Amino acid sequence: MTDNKRRTSQKDLAKKLGVSIATVSRALRNCPEIGKEMQDKVKNLAKELNYRPNPFAQSLRREAPKIIGVVVPNLVTHYYAAVLDGIEDEARRKGYSVISANSHEDFETEARVIDNFVGLHVEGIIAGLAQSTTDYSHFEEIADMRIPLVFFGRTCLTDRFSSVTANGDEAAQQATQHLIDTGSRRIAFIGGPNHLDMVRRRKHGYLEALRGSKIAIDRNMVVCDKIDYDIALQSAIELLKRPDRPDAILAFNDIITFAAFTAIKQLGLRIPEDVALIGFTDDLHAAYVTPRMSAIEDRSHKMGVTACRLLLRNIAGDKTIYHEKVPQKLVIRETSAKKPIS
Repeated sequence: MTDNKRRTSQKDLAKKLGVSIATVSRALRNCPEIGKEMQDKVKNLAKELNYRPNPFAQSLRREAPKIIGVVVPNLVTHYYAAVLDGIEDEARRKGYSVISANSHEDFETEARVIDNFVGLHVEGIIAGLAQSTTDYSHFEEIADMRIPLVFFGRTCLTDRFSSVTANGDEAAQQATQHLIDTGSRRIAFIGGPNHLDMVRRRKHGYLEALRGSKIAIDRNMVVCDKIDYDIALQSAIELLKRPDRPDAILAFNDIITFAAFTAIKQLGLRIPEDVALIGFTDDLHAAYVTPRMSAIEDRSHKMGVTACRLLLRNIAGDKTIYHEKVPQKLVIRETSAKKPIS
């Protein structure tokens, strides 16, 4: 039995029946895609547990129907905050409101957020995958329900959903080539989980640059682990303590970039004379460290604007699946060149 002191929620009904919140929501609304037997089960349980509709959700549907749900992996980082800012700017221009949620890089939180968005009857969803997500069934359900959804940055199910990504492979190749052209030879790549398409794209560009310059690929120089500052710091320290340590590092994102920066400094090594460094990060932080960071800058605000435009196009009835790319920009400052380009 549900605690009498707490209002019974759709989540409670879903848990007791072993179905999703989305299924409960649709059953209570008599949606035709839910069978009569399941509708009866949901309604009978709702009556038994004295379920009452959420007045907040009802007011959202009645008073502000034009709502977009956005789930991001880590709202603390500048990248995701800037993407969300771009989404909000474009949504506001088009008369939409935005409800955002942070998955904290956790699959279960992400799935719960998506169910909650469905329960709130948002008109569409924009999502960046949590790094622990390898099961995409919650997104497959969204596709089956024909709820508009657009991925940004980290994507999946590209045959079913539109997406906005960066040209991370090209940018990583360009950055690695710059390191080679300015004197680096043992270049390490520190990345995130290999199942993320964003990681695979950036690692591919790095490897292509090494192959193009006929530099032997040393698998010991490629470290892909959880996107976490402490883990990345330890990975960088271990690399730099090797007798055949790297003389340059390409870092996957801002968390890993500044972990590598800290590791180099902690070990008393000079940047870039001992270890050159380029990271995927934002202009704000890269320009204000010493030495100033050479960086592949994400145009994250534009990515958010583009994702929102694609979603609104989908909401308006365009069923075309689009895969847009937002180019990144390599900015050379002080951490990357051991020697001038001849």
